[in-house]
Amino acid sequence: MTSLGTNRRQAEIGLCIAIVLLGILGSRITDAREDARVMTAVKACEADARSLLQQLVQIDSGTADISGVTAVGATLKTELEHIGADVERVHASVADLGDNVVATLTGRGRGRILLIAHIDTVFPHGTVAQRPYTVVGERGIGPGAGDDKAGAVTAVCALRVLHQLDFRDYARITLILNSNEETGSLGTRDLIRAKAKESDVAINLERGVPPDGVEVTRKGSAIITIEVTGRAAHSGLEPEKGRNAVVEASHQALQLSSLANPARETTVNVTMIEGGNAVNVIPDHAIVKADVRAFTPEEFDRVENGLKRAAADTIVPDTQIRASLTRNFPPWPRAASTDALLARAQKLYAEIGGKLTGVAVGSSADVAFAAETGTPSIDGLGIRGGGAHGPEDYADLSSIVPRVYLLTRMLMDLGRNPIRLQIEINTENKHAAPTPPWRPQDPFCRKAQAPCRDDIHAIVFSRFLRCKMS
Repeated sequence: MTSLGTNRRQAEIGLCIAIVLLGILGSRITDAREDARVMTAVKACEADARSLLQQLVQIDSGTADISGVTAVGATLKTELEHIGADVERVHASVADLGDNVVATLTGRGRGRILLIAHIDTVFPHGTVAQRPYTVVGERGIGPGAGDDKAGAVTAVCALRVLHQLDFRDYARITLILNSNEETGSLGTRDLIRAKAKESDVAINLERGVPPDGVEVTRKGSAIITIEVTGRAAHSGLEPEKGRNAVVEASHQALQLSSLANPARETTVNVTMIEGGNAVNVIPDHAIVKADVRAFTPEEFDRVENGLKRAAADTIVPDTQIRASLTRNFPPWPRAASTDALLARAQKLYAEIGGKLTGVAVGSSADVAFAAETGTPSIDGLGIRGGGAHGPEDYADLSSIVPRVYLLTRMLMDLGRNPIRLQIEINTENKHAAPTPPWRPQDPFCRKAQAPCRDDIHAIVFSRFLRCKMS
């Protein structure tokens, strides 16, 4: 590139940055005003939202509890049909899972919006009887209250508000209620990808993160399985003839901690160990399972390679080890399009005095399947909550009004002005398509998250310039 061309490019980038900064500063100076009609309708929905949450939590709906998942889905199907949605049950693509529920609202505007929540929990059948839904202060506590039945409630209430206001300035709003998220969405991930490809934006309704955050990046997940085969023998008469699979499995489990990497926030946690079937028999079989979380695919590669080396290090002679790593949710890296959605959400939340932050979390979720299609995505717009997967799983009931207001205003804003990233490619042949090999080492290309080649000049502009992120 010539010196003149380089200077021109730098000038264009500088102009882009200057206008973006002016836009940011201008948006901060502008006074945000509450939409009174929306707020009135949201407050009118609060009591019903509390009641619906209790109703849903009082149904056991662990992923394997198909009757419970079906009952939760049927309850929400009725709620959604009351506001005019077309609702269908979609079979999971894997056997022995409950049906997904897909609701569609068709408007007359431009934006195509995908909402995602899940209706299964990690808790086995009978948990509700042991720990029924209770309200302590402003916490609604019960199995699946915050993770993620509150997300479904948030969606229903926001869509009801749009219906009551006769707001239809969107092309389409699709809501997927996933029946099997807690076991990796194996029966729903293809459905999520397909609907995301048909949408301008995807909003996952996992819990809001206290004190008032939304998720902008998540770790991926994987499962380590170690199967140990030994030799059975009488534990009192001739234990020396046995090869204790449980002892070897314990050794293997202890080794797994070395595969974690705190500096990169990669975690490896043993969560299950099984072995033996009688107290007087040297066990000949044992299984260890561990949960792996990481922010990058490269870290999963590293853990998988380390697992192979660890499995070769045994302490019980003549035992056989089979070790594998199964990847589940992909990592969801932070993206410029997510930051743009966060900026929109912050501006809308400021209408009611809210201050929203973007946070990275160690858990995995369906947003990753939507985002990997290239659709701009954001997560954590559900009611705030905490204690996921434990006895204190809760939804923050005081956040119903502000969080439903936020989601409603996001739907209105994205319906009118869908977010799109339109990159103008400047080449001698303006019809040329950007094809590999890319130049990811170009810092501007990395910043813009745009494909770049030596012969392709991609400049990302704000809404004021040729690359429009509206």
